Amino acid sequence: MSVVSKLKETLVCLKAGRVTLPYPTRRQPVPPKFRGRPMFDATKCTGCAGCANNCPAREILVFDVCQEIRILKYLGRRCTYCRRCADVCPEKAITMSQDFETGTNQISDMQQRLELFMSTCQRCGRCFTEPTALEQLKMKGYRQDDLQNERWIFCSRAYLESDPVADDITIELD
Repeated sequence: MSVVSKLKETLVCLKAGRVTLPYPTRRQPVPPKFRGRPMFDATKCTGCAGCANNCPAREILVFDVCQEIRILKYLGRRCTYCRRCADVCPEKAITMSQDFETGTNQISDMQQRLELFMSTCQRCGRCFTEPTALEQLKMKGYRQDDLQNERWIFCSRAYLESDPVADDITIELD
């Protein structure tokens, strides 16, 4: 290799100019279809658990403390940002953020926790049914995901319409 070929290569590289982006000093805008981390809005959420039932990574846990209080917890460890939770949400309570800098030393920085008060009927004690497309996806019974160990547990009742939702309540019709 001669010195002349090295000088030619140097001139070609100098002509190209700067090709790297000044990332830390100037942020570039994200593309329009960018999917960041899911953000939950507790004011819009109805607690239907459609997001937890459709999450392929099982990163959204649901726990019913009692009949009126439901806890939704987003873990954020294995989330692939697939946007299924936001697509299936009937109230659009889940949006995908535009933030792509999600690196952190504490996993608790990624987690979100929602404590929802479920509206129940004063006569029968059941939660109000929402006439939405997600009604076929709802499971009967209580969800009992293990929040302390952050595990998804499938222990709900059957999908059959013949099974009553609440066994201890009998309603007599006139």
